[in-house]
Amino acid sequence: MTNEITAYQHHPASFKDPSGFVFKANGKYYRQVNKSYKEDYDLLMSSGLYKALVDKKLLIPHTELNENFTQSEDWYKTLLPEQLSFISYPYEWSFDELKDAAWVTLRVLKIAVKHGMILKDGTSFNIQFHEGRPVFIDTLSFEKYDESKPWIAYKQFCECFLFPLYLEHYHKVDIQKLLSVYLEGIPATTTAKLLPAKSRFKISAWLHVFLQASVTAKTKPTNQTATASFNKAKLLNLIESLQSAIKPLHVKTTIQSTWNNYYGETILSKNYLDAKEKVFRDFVSDINDGRTMDVGCNDGYFSKILAEKNSNVIAVDFDSQCVNKLYLDIKAGSVKGILPFCIDLTNPSPAVGFNHSERQSFAERAKADTVTALALIHHIVLSKNVPFSDVAKMFSDITKKHLVIEFVPISDEKSQQLVANKTTYHKPYDPDAFENHFLQYFEIERKQIISGTERILYRLKKR
Repeated sequence: MTNEITAYQHHPASFKDPSGFVFKANGKYYRQVNKSYKEDYDLLMSSGLYKALVDKKLLIPHTELNENFTQSEDWYKTLLPEQLSFISYPYEWSFDELKDAAWVTLRVLKIAVKHGMILKDGTSFNIQFHEGRPVFIDTLSFEKYDESKPWIAYKQFCECFLFPLYLEHYHKVDIQKLLSVYLEGIPATTTAKLLPAKSRFKISAWLHVFLQASVTAKTKPTNQTATASFNKAKLLNLIESLQSAIKPLHVKTTIQSTWNNYYGETILSKNYLDAKEKVFRDFVSDINDGRTMDVGCNDGYFSKILAEKNSNVIAVDFDSQCVNKLYLDIKAGSVKGILPFCIDLTNPSPAVGFNHSERQSFAERAKADTVTALALIHHIVLSKNVPFSDVAKMFSDITKKHLVIEFVPISDEKSQQLVANKTTYHKPYDPDAFENHFLQYFEIERKQIISGTERILYRLKKR
């Protein structure tokens, strides 16, 4: 097997932990365990912690390989983790996705303590969504537990999980953009300033936010190390306190967002939806291989149709309440094979972090064999003023094989609403202009007018 891997690529996001790193070779991701982590890794495996977490589907499983693919002198073990279908980041998650990721982190921590280990970090980047649920992916995040020391990752956990959840819970605003700025988490001092006065009457908020902010503000640099008394009971109480703080946090589903009632009230008619579904099912009936991505997915009505034959569906929408609703449907078990995320296609996640490569852009991660975009084109062109030429290029960049896209004409009542208060928009806006630009990158395999409307559904094939 050594001869099979002739070159490897160090993952640009895996450089902070000297215990090891992630690398890619032959199309698969591996994790190297360095000699410095030998004792902790052996304890993870021998204590029963690894098995307990994998059995509960809280930790990504791996196969252990005794091959030094990187030829590193620091090498101890090579791990081949179960491969993830898609990488997402916390600033792309809906409220309940972030909340469940926090809950998994605390469950992992609690189980680790019972096995004599502890998490040395509490970042949300240690979580990925796999097969519809959050799972812990950093196998090297565990270290031997010293009962005399507090949890050093407590502050990081609060900044990455608890504080953004508090802000969205109290203000009912999306926190994705805020998390994209505070990549290391939102500081306690910032959170304390943003939370409403009424939150001070919640003992959990006072303890984890305002007290922490007060201590942070008063703390001065010192060369002396604090030796506060700590024990296992105090740690377990802290975990319980964090779980109690997170459990009641929620966002009201009754709040009207841009699209969260689209299929219930704002669509043209039930007849239109039925007619479009019939044509859509016909267009995708023989497309079921590889990754499928439904952009502008709303609450996942058509994503669920795609998932009937494909278990690798990425559903994205800029409306976090729609994404959250779809995630809760998935969590309830009513649908499988879909990973939903909050993405604004006209302002997607950029490449960020060290050297602009630590976190990939959405465009780099999102390439799919089949892309579907229903009732979306008029919003991009008419509302966001993006020309057909640029829209066609963007869809070409993220589509490998097929694009199923709905054209909504200017005469449509929804298009008219978008241009009602506009003095200008890109013209011509008609099927001919749409086709002329998209034909630079695609071939038209099929097109059909949706019964009862002037809307056209296209099935395009990448040139």
